[in-house]
Amino acid sequence: MIIEAIVKPSSRKFEAKLEQGEGGKPLLRVSLTEPAEKNKANLELVKEISRLLDCEVRLAGGAKSKRKRLELNIGEDSFYKTLNP
Repeated sequence: MIIEAIVKPSSRKFEAKLEQGEGGKPLLRVSLTEPAEKNKANLELVKEISRLLDCEVRLAGGAKSKRKRLELNIGEDSFYKTLNP
């Protein structure tokens, strides 16, 4: 499953919120504690989303952008169940 994420680096705490993006596609808004330098924010994003969803996560695009594409090794049902309890 591939989703789009908008990240905000250098925040006070990690937080991930699921929203509806263009065309009803899932959009993940993520606040990261790490700064956007030396790949620190990207590493935190992959690590924390992987931990949150208990699945493999890969950065599929947007390494130098606030808009990122994430490839998740999880089914849609599990994804929505985890983020919308």
